[in-house]
Amino acid sequence: MTTITITKSSNDTYKCIECNGHAGFAEYGEDIVCAAVSVLTINLINSIEKFTDDEIDLEQDEDKGIIRLKFRNEPGSDSDLLLKSFELGVSSIFQQYGKKFLNIKFRRE
Repeated sequence: MTTITITKSSNDTYKCIECNGHAGFAEYGEDIVCAAVSVLTINLINSIEKFTDDEIDLEQDEDKGIIRLKFRNEPGSDSDLLLKSFELGVSSIFQQYGKKFLNIKFRRE
């Protein structure tokens, strides 16, 4: 199962996105749930780096299926929109494939 943890501050700004684990929908290389989450996550990171001035720190371990992006400062409006789009995308995957393969957690810090 893939667990996505979306962390926001007390004033509702994004602080961190973490994806952890492999979905287990199908064999490696054929897992459409894992692929969809990976594409959304990688596109989010690439878009933030290319289209915004926000600085992020990245941690990843492909074998364990972990990728974490953390904002160094409060994200700007462009990053905020990209993050809302990411949240919409993973929520849609969750609605389609349910609790067996994907878990989305929301935290406040």
